Amino acid sequence: MTSEPTHAPGTADTFSVGGEFRVTRIGFGAMRLHSGPGPERKAAIAVARRAVELGVTLIDTAHLYGWGANEELLAEALFPYPDDLLITTKVGVTRGGPEGWAYDARPGSLREQVEQGLRRLRTERIGLLQLHRLDPKVPVAEQVGALRELQQEGRIGHIGLSEVTAAQLAEARRTADIASVQNRYNLFDREYEPVLRACEAAGIAFLPWRPVAAAAASGEVSAVAAELGATAPQVLLAWLLARSPVALPIPGTASPAHLEENLGAADLRLTDSQLRRLDHHGPASSA
Repeated sequence: MTSEPTHAPGTADTFSVGGEFRVTRIGFGAMRLHSGPGPERKAAIAVARRAVELGVTLIDTAHLYGWGANEELLAEALFPYPDDLLITTKVGVTRGGPEGWAYDARPGSLREQVEQGLRRLRTERIGLLQLHRLDPKVPVAEQVGALRELQQEGRIGHIGLSEVTAAQLAEARRTADIASVQNRYNLFDREYEPVLRACEAAGIAFLPWRPVAAAAASGEVSAVAAELGATAPQVLLAWLLARSPVALPIPGTASPAHLEENLGAADLRLTDSQLRRLDHHGPASSA
C-alpha cells in the first residue's frame, strides 16, 4: 500500500536570516511574557529559558512591549546569550496617541531607541533590528537610511520591517538590504500574501505574527488535527511551514505546556490532500 505524499518540516528545518543567522523555523514571540515584578516574572523567565533549552534560536521582542521591559526580561533570563540565539527587537513607535503608542521613526528617534535597546539587551550589536511600523510622516528612505547608518556603524546587524505592503518593501529595499518582514498572517488572514511571495522571491525571512489565530473555530482544522493526533494550533503552524520556505512563525505564550505544544508542530507531517483542504478552507488568496 502506497502512502500519501507528505510535507515534513522536521526539527532540523532551518532558515538563514540575512545570510548570517541560521535559525529554527519556529521561533518564539516574547510579547506575552509578564515583565513586571513577582511570581509571574519568575515564571516568564522560566519560559524564555525553556524555549532555548528546547532548541529555539529566534526570539522576537520590541521596544513597544512594556516600553523596554520585555527586552530587559529577556536579558535577565538569557544573558550571556548562546552563540546560536538571535534576539530580534523592533523600534519606530513611542508612547502617546489614542492607542497608547504613536509612530516615531524620525532618524534621531530611531537612533535613540536603538541605543536604549542595546543597553536593555546588554549587547553591543542587535543582530536583527526591525522597524515596527513605517512612520507616515517620514520618508521611507529616511527611516531605512537611519537604520542603514546604524548598521554601517556596527550597532545593528540586519534590518527588518513590520506590517508593510509589497510596494513598501520594494521601496525600502532601494535604500538598504532587508533581511526580514514581520506581518500578520495565518490560514484565515492572508491579506499579506503578496508580501510573503515577494519575500520568498528575494530570500527574505517572513515572520508571521498571530500565526494561530482562531485555531479552535475551524471544523476543517480540527478534523486534520484529529487525523494526525495533534492540536489545532500545531496544524496551523505546520501549515505555515508548508506554505513557504521563508516562513518563520513566532507563536507566543506564557505557558510551558503551550510552548512545547507549539514547537511540536515542527514534526507534523501534513499530507498533500490535508494541505489542499486547509488551503481551500481559509480565505481566497489575495495574490
